[in-house]
Amino acid sequence: MAPAGPDADMDPQQRSVARRTFWACFAGWALDGFDVQLYSFAIPALIALWSLSTAAAGWLATAALVTSALGGWGAGLLADRIGRARTLRWTIAWFAVFTGASALTQNFDQLLVARALQGLGFGGEWVAGAVLIGEIADPAWRGRAVGGVQSAWAVGWGAATLVATASFALLPQAWAWRALFAAGVLPALSVLWMRRGVPESPVFAAARLCVARRQAPRGTASALAAIFRPPLLGLTLRGSLLAIGAQGGYYAIATWLPSFLRDSRGLSVVGSGGYLAVVIAGSFAGYLASAWLCDALGRRRNLVVFAVGALAVTVLYTRPWLSPASSLAVGFPLGFFASGLFSGLGPLYTELYPTAVRAGGQGFCYNFGRGVAALAPAGVGALSARLPLGAAIGVFAAAAYGLVVLAALSLPETRGRAL
Repeated sequence: MAPAGPDADMDPQQRSVARRTFWACFAGWALDGFDVQLYSFAIPALIALWSLSTAAAGWLATAALVTSALGGWGAGLLADRIGRARTLRWTIAWFAVFTGASALTQNFDQLLVARALQGLGFGGEWVAGAVLIGEIADPAWRGRAVGGVQSAWAVGWGAATLVATASFALLPQAWAWRALFAAGVLPALSVLWMRRGVPESPVFAAARLCVARRQAPRGTASALAAIFRPPLLGLTLRGSLLAIGAQGGYYAIATWLPSFLRDSRGLSVVGSGGYLAVVIAGSFAGYLASAWLCDALGRRRNLVVFAVGALAVTVLYTRPWLSPASSLAVGFPLGFFASGLFSGLGPLYTELYPTAVRAGGQGFCYNFGRGVAALAPAGVGALSARLPLGAAIGVFAAAAYGLVVLAALSLPETRGRAL
């Protein structure tokens, strides 16, 4: 079922719809995590097989994140025009197809194109799903509902770890990375099936009916312009800075974690599986804890707590003197804080904007932030030419999580706001 307690006041039909929506969004976001994290396991193999520099490997990660910003922004505008549920189905099919296409590439340029096209669909998934579940949820438990969906990323990341460990254990390196990307197509079929029975958000449907009765224009251009005019302009700017920090810190860590474990801890992809499992377990716990604290503490305080925790643990985890046993133990709080931070973003963004521009505003903030944060993997790769990889990760994490704290404190508290 969905997070504890959210459907207590619903009739059986509403409860059934809410649960179907929750699990459909959960499954879609798990597939997002699965497909995106596959690349982090392929990096060491691609560097060895194609003689890539760390900077070039970083640009492959950055390409998908940059285009995901464009895709997410466009999907947000589309979701405000044609609906949240329809947009979900389109985005998931798109990014699954191009994840599979990555397995067929023969050189850096081809993989760069495939990764860029995959990013367009990946970016739209979070926006449509977060808005859909946020509009269905009651204000009293919206943080738990949206954060519960967010926890699916850890499930997808865990599945990617298992597939990567098995692939590199059973196949030669030259084939193992291709098997990873090919596996990214398979879960999409089940998720598309699940989403056939997911209805449109009643909040969106009611708003569209009101607009139709007024016979008012609902053009994409006017919806886009609204988030850049007072009184929404300030929210859009500060919300974008928040997303830059949260995603910049996360991608600096997650993209390079397998490579860091290989270079600094001497672990292969197979050997690093246990270390990553601890980080992923911490991530799952962090998502759920943050989802609960988001409702209990409020949106702003929750974000500050997790940003400060993520910064402190990242700096500790990347110290060269940390023993293997200590790295294993610190991996849990690393995942807990770095991933848990994201459970607070969806509820806050959903509550900042009115229904007519909610997906567009949320899509712009989150994905503009992703587009800028996409420079983090490439930046870490470039900086690691002059500094140890762990130090390069720490530099980017410090800047990113400091920005989260400043942006969170500047935004209004929205806990309990009715949509």
